[in-house]
Amino acid sequence: MFFATTPSPLTPGISTAFVHPLRRRVYAQAGNSAAQFLEKTLAATPRGSGQDDHMTQDEKQFTLTLDVPGIAKDQLIIRIEGAIVRIESKEDAPRRYRAAYEFGQEIDTAASSAKLENGVLSLSLVKLVPVSKATELAIG
Repeated sequence: MFFATTPSPLTPGISTAFVHPLRRRVYAQAGNSAAQFLEKTLAATPRGSGQDDHMTQDEKQFTLTLDVPGIAKDQLIIRIEGAIVRIESKEDAPRRYRAAYEFGQEIDTAASSAKLENGVLSLSLVKLVPVSKATELAIG
């Protein structure tokens, strides 16, 4: 078995300024490696989507189906802002649920709907048809 010895700050000929920054740099690199690993892992897994989520779409709408067992419809909050849909349980709910989904197109909140049956939340999110704000300029 081989044991490496680390120079002690008390070893003659080695300054303490050299030993301590080296240790900090090694720890910092290890921390960055762990952070990079976690970022890569989380980036590879879609956030907020798991085995209990299912999303489909057609030309007019997105359909999102989520398992939220044990939560009543009055214990859920659904917020839509542009193309982002946030779903979370209220504090008085027996279980915590929190997720956010970003879609490729803005959602028409007036035409969209949500339904909760037997612990399955189904969202019909109608795609907002973009309105052109272009105006013609007369040539004088």
